[in-house]
Amino acid sequence: MSIPEDKITIRKAGLADVEDISALTDAAYAKYIPLIGRKPQPMTADYSLMVIEDTIWLLSVEDQLAGVLVLTYEPETLLIYSVAIRPEYQKQGFGRKLLAWAEAEALLAGYRSIRLYTNERFTYNIDLYRSLGYQETSREVLLNSILVHMSKKLE
Repeated sequence: MSIPEDKITIRKAGLADVEDISALTDAAYAKYIPLIGRKPQPMTADYSLMVIEDTIWLLSVEDQLAGVLVLTYEPETLLIYSVAIRPEYQKQGFGRKLLAWAEAEALLAGYRSIRLYTNERFTYNIDLYRSLGYQETSREVLLNSILVHMSKKLE
């Protein structure tokens, strides 16, 4: 089922959105707990602080919050800290839409690259990022897991 573009909106989050951001992120990332034996990092983040210090975008379908994108502006590149899609909206292109939004935001801010990281056990995500032009740059051990760092050059 394809959702018409005029039913999809993206807007910046504010403090009033923190509870919804946390709830959506928990729902989106819960499936990963059995894979890594703990909550993924975005499930433990302080979104009340992040909504002030970073930039969080909310994707809604009509009036229903469907996705959350958390961006951190670093000196050399834009970091995609988290892309979370409510489970009932997954596999409909909303994650790709938010990734494209992040790339556009990076270009607007003058960055020539964008980066993200994910757990090595989240193979679907790694495959998706590779298909979108991201390349692995390094791996690091974190909390008994291995993070895969990836980046993409922007035109």
